[in-house]
Amino acid sequence: MSPKDTDSLIQLPRTFAKPMGITEDVEGDRLAIACKDEILVLANSTELAEYYPPSPNKYDALYMPRTTHHTSGLDVHDVRFGQGGKIYAVNTLFSCIMQVDDKFNFVPYWMPPQIDALVSEDRCHLNGMVMVNGLPRYATAFNEGNAHASWRETLTTSGVVWDIEKNEVIASGLGMPHSPRIFGEHLYVLESAKGCLTRIDLASGAQEKVVEYEGFLRGMSLHKDYLFIGLSKLRKNSSTFGKLPFAEKANEAGILIYHLPTASFAGKITYNTSVDEIYDVHVLADKMRPNILNTLKEDYKLGLMTPNATYWGKKAENDIKPQQKI
Repeated sequence: MSPKDTDSLIQLPRTFAKPMGITEDVEGDRLAIACKDEILVLANSTELAEYYPPSPNKYDALYMPRTTHHTSGLDVHDVRFGQGGKIYAVNTLFSCIMQVDDKFNFVPYWMPPQIDALVSEDRCHLNGMVMVNGLPRYATAFNEGNAHASWRETLTTSGVVWDIEKNEVIASGLGMPHSPRIFGEHLYVLESAKGCLTRIDLASGAQEKVVEYEGFLRGMSLHKDYLFIGLSKLRKNSSTFGKLPFAEKANEAGILIYHLPTASFAGKITYNTSVDEIYDVHVLADKMRPNILNTLKEDYKLGLMTPNATYWGKKAENDIKPQQKI
């Protein structure tokens, strides 16, 4: 979604297989998207964007597929770039934070201390991760369980935040915590079961409700002073979501916008059709009209990037002609 002009927005939908996490490597100008059974890495080329055949001189960024890591179906949630360009992700199915590897489906990096076996049982619904100095530092989970899907019965009250470095819980009693982020000196989490944004003091663990909205909140991104929060419709036939106090009212999907310093509501983007659930939100700063290509269509194969030049091929002749040299 981008600004069309000063008064309106425009959408550029792209299809990926069950996307659940997105992150940006600002220094490398890359994106990583965690999908159903793979993590896709894309790189931006402003030169390819300038000469994009369907719409030249329209986009100021164009993210092209560069690498696909075949992870298998791990129910990957948050994904982040770390030190040395390594990719870390939350492997919810195996209750661990993993490092993405080009030899294995995943390499375990950290497990909550109560998890006594690396098995595909989603024991505590580990889902969120915060990076500090290029390494995973904090993580969110629905409980401290060690049995298959043990979190389902107490998910509205048993959520925790882990300090990975200390290997201990620093906040508890949370309702389905998602999307942990550090803004300034505090850790923020979305309590999806309570429809609120909660601020946690990292030193004391004290919790403070910042904003509240009767809806299922998951995924957030801060741009300057404005916080963008994902809002999802609840699955009415779900035994898990049906327990939530606002289940009947959670019938809209979109993006909520708050002015974080004052905790005041600033606006909302509502999806009337096509979008029901949002897992993650990310703002591309300083990019007014970005584009992204997936691997479901052949178009991405016609764009070539090298360190010194970019090329667009022609579909009919499959002939690659130089369009722009750096």
